[in-house]
Order: sequence, then C-alpha cells, then structure tokens
Amino acid sequence: MAKMTHVDGSGKAHMVDVGGKSVTAREAVAEGRVRLNADAFEQLRDNRLAKGDALAVARVAGIQAAKRTPEWIPLCHTVPLDRVDVEILLDEQRREARISATASARWTTGVEMEALVAVGAAALALYDMAKAVDRSITIEGVRLLEKRGGRSGEWKRPTD
Repeated sequence: MAKMTHVDGSGKAHMVDVGGKSVTAREAVAEGRVRLNADAFEQLRDNRLAKGDALAVARVAGIQAAKRTPEWIPLCHTVPLDRVDVEILLDEQRREARISATASARWTTGVEMEALVAVGAAALALYDMAKAVDRSITIEGVRLLEKRGGRSGEWKRPTD
C-alpha cells in the first residue's frame, strides 16, 4: 500500500513539504465533457447564447482557475505556472463540448490539480453561460489523461 503523503504521523491532514525536491519540468493534461440539449448546443456552436461568447469565457475561466488552484484545493501548493492551455472542441453528433487543459511548470511539485481545476472551471463556466437554455446540462468525465516530470516520471491513462 502506498504511503499517504497528506497525513502526518497522528493521522492529521497536512501540506506536504516539497522544499527538498528538485525543480524539474512538469506537465499535466486533463479532460472533461459538457453535454447539452439540442437547442443549447446549437446556440453555443453558433455563438448565440444570450450571455455572449461562451467558449471564450470558458477558456479564460479555466486559465484563471488553474492559477488559483490552491484556493480551490486546500492542501495544494502554489505553483508558478509557465503555461495553461484550455481547448474546447464541439462534438456535433454527441452534442457536447470536449474540454482539454494542459498545465506546465518548472517546479518541485506536479501540476495535475491545475489541469483538472482548469477543466472543471471551464465546464462550470459553460454551464453558467447556457443554463438559461438548458438546466439539464451535465458535466462528465473530468479526469487526468497524462502527467510528466518529477520523481514518478511519466504516466498516461490506459486506453478505455
């Protein structure tokens, strides 16, 4: 069984000390999906939602949230991010927005949480922008796809 790193000897949650770790290049990629009804998807695709350009807002929301990850996740370190990219592709057949976020930094701890938070915030922003048209929107499949760097090296999600 792997050692629990966020718990001290008496079982209390604590922030991991990364001060002795080497600074290395780190990168993580996460994804998620937002499913909409036909009307909401059409308005999103055609940039006709009443609140404005939902795709642009969602991308910015994802980037902004990634930069504020320690405010969302209590035991996360503040990481000086080099880059956060948020891409949103529309899948007409499935009526969904596929969100992908990549975070990278040269630091002592990974950026998996930053990539995941970026996806979550972008998905929530899309929900907010389209909820007047479709209250049944679902956010699904938020998950880490891959990470590189650090002591544990490279990890990729096995193909479904």
